[in-house]
Amino acid sequence: MVELERVIEAAGRIRRLEVQGATEVALTALRAIVDLVEASRAEDRASALRELDEACGLLFSARETEPFMRNALRHLRLRVEESEWESIDELRALVGRVSRELLETFEEARRRIAEIGSRRILNGDIILTHCHSSTVMMILRSARERGTDFQVVLTETRPLYQGRRTARELSEAGIRATMIVDSAVRSFMRRVGQVLVGADAITSEGNVVNKVGTSLIALAAHEARVPFYVASELLKFDPQTIHGDYEAIEERPPQEVWAHPPEGVLIRNPAFDVTRRDYIHGLICEEGVISPHTILEAVLRRYPWILRGLQV
Repeated sequence: MVELERVIEAAGRIRRLEVQGATEVALTALRAIVDLVEASRAEDRASALRELDEACGLLFSARETEPFMRNALRHLRLRVEESEWESIDELRALVGRVSRELLETFEEARRRIAEIGSRRILNGDIILTHCHSSTVMMILRSARERGTDFQVVLTETRPLYQGRRTARELSEAGIRATMIVDSAVRSFMRRVGQVLVGADAITSEGNVVNKVGTSLIALAAHEARVPFYVASELLKFDPQTIHGDYEAIEERPPQEVWAHPPEGVLIRNPAFDVTRRDYIHGLICEEGVISPHTILEAVLRRYPWILRGLQV
């Protein structure tokens, strides 16, 4: 179907990690849906809803661990279903309006997090981070713009080396940075003042799903008594975990680790791991710096619509 070409292309970019970070994935998916509706040739409400469902399904299947994207698209889908529209032009106007509202919500959340998080960085601090997080980068840039003098230690983040993107952005922002191999984190932990990482998902228990290796860093920080902060929009909360579902952990192709391993050698390549809330000093979100134990209350205050329309 010609109308789905943009959606298929966006899903492919997300699957291949050409789009990185939960926030960028959500925004890419949302833009793909807007493009779909703009190109739609649906002649009635039922066919338009079927088209939208197919597009959402394609995007959902691109990455398993993306509740931010699922929350945004589910909200859009619910608004479309509940609104009284008849023509495709009315649908286009509705989708455009809801998409703009969501984008404004995203941007306001990120602005708040950058403002709140940057106040936790003081002159002389050394921050350790892992993988690449656009939310973390916004905090670091905001702290730099305040005139705070600090340094960042960052991991290379194997096997796809997302840390290199972080290093380039730190360099462009004029922030002093030191890259280390992932396995050197424990050796460097006592030299840093705090750990600051992003998140791909937050569960109903307050546990955080992030790039594989994050949980080991949290353990090393706990051992060294170094505060471990997670910067994340509450929009990354996975409401399905309330009903007992576990957050899916995506397994990436083994070729990313070793293209041509010896015969008989099994390669495993999980993309994420789970960091227990007990090791998280605080969750830096649009509600402030909160305990991960209070995640459900914070989500209900800020985004009650996330819990609507769930399949139990």
